[in-house]
Amino acid sequence: MQINKKNIIKYSEKYDRRYRNTNGEAVEEEIKRVLKKRRYLNKNDFGKIGLWKSTRPKRHYESKQNDNLTVKEITRFSFAAKSDTARIKSLIILKGVSWPLASTILHFAFPDKYPILDFRVLWSLGWRVPPGYGFDLWQRYCNRISGISRRFNLPIRTVDKALWQYSKENQPTDSSK
Repeated sequence: MQINKKNIIKYSEKYDRRYRNTNGEAVEEEIKRVLKKRRYLNKNDFGKIGLWKSTRPKRHYESKQNDNLTVKEITRFSFAAKSDTARIKSLIILKGVSWPLASTILHFAFPDKYPILDFRVLWSLGWRVPPGYGFDLWQRYCNRISGISRRFNLPIRTVDKALWQYSKENQPTDSSK
């Protein structure tokens, strides 16, 4: 995708049309509202975000290891932490939380600061999907998405949605591996 304001708006609007009035849209709005009022997730909120990002690890999100108190304490710590390293790596303690889900949780808590890490967006940026994610990749990714957001004076989520939608329409099915 040629990354310019026109294309970002075009593909973001396509994404919005695709997900308008869906459960996914409702969950995103609900969790962002919740996190404006309180700076932690409970187990129920955590499960909703997990399923919003990926349904495959559902059994992990619902694990006894992710009891309500643990989810509250870990997310409270993450959202209060000053360093990006502490914020994201603390979330990975929770069962079923990968780098993409941790980035999603941080995006919902800090929508103007963190994008959602996704293989589709990596593809749209022309980046290879690595065999494993890590802090350096996530930091470069955040910087790249934030830079595009600033350059075109658009919200991070608008950039996220556009790059995701472009991939959905154009990425060959076998290139995500």
